[in-house]
Amino acid sequence: MTTVFYNLCLSTVEEAIEALSQGKFVLIHDDGKRENEIDMIIAAENIKPSHIATMRNDGGGLLCLAIDGCISRKLGLLYIHDILNCISHDHPLFSTMTNGRSPYGDKPSFSISVNHRDTYTGITDYDRALTISKLASVCKNIDCGGVSEFIKNFRTPGHVSLLIAANGLLKERFGHTELAVYLAKIAGLTPAVAICEMLDSHTFRSLSVAEAYKYAEINGLPLLEANQLKTYSVI
Repeated sequence: MTTVFYNLCLSTVEEAIEALSQGKFVLIHDDGKRENEIDMIIAAENIKPSHIATMRNDGGGLLCLAIDGCISRKLGLLYIHDILNCISHDHPLFSTMTNGRSPYGDKPSFSISVNHRDTYTGITDYDRALTISKLASVCKNIDCGGVSEFIKNFRTPGHVSLLIAANGLLKERFGHTELAVYLAKIAGLTPAVAICEMLDSHTFRSLSVAEAYKYAEINGLPLLEANQLKTYSVI
């Protein structure tokens, strides 16, 4: 069922670009026919421990880092389902478990999870902010030492899950991974974005668009519907 926004006054893409560029959160609803979820997103290059705390307390979902597909290829990252398929000959369990698609129609964009080597446990707000900030630097300098920096200073498994955006972004896939990376690119930012689903502790489900709108209004944050980005421009 497609979500209807009734009297909600959505932000403009330009307002979202400005907020993201200023180091603020943007809320994005993907689609009522897809996950039908709201994600908090923030540019990785602007991340601070306080942002991790906000996502942990106000979002509550899984905190991930969405990375542009071109950068991911240069880093040698693979989707986790492809990694598991590679070892499925010797471990058939993985072949069975990676078969099929999600209820909303496509495979997840998950890759490996990492910690920066300067972290301790990797899970604290400080540690995750450090890992994400250092990854943003890797992505920004991907053609100037970023690859060697990644290999040298990150370890896996860790506490920041990496997501690989589809090569064609919104032409190919319409998930929060692609929406977040697309917004970062049209904002002229490094295409690496921290994202976290917003959950509802009262219904035990995803936060509704109406409740997300209230949150956005109280906190002065832009809220976008996915089609606004899909129709904004072409990269």
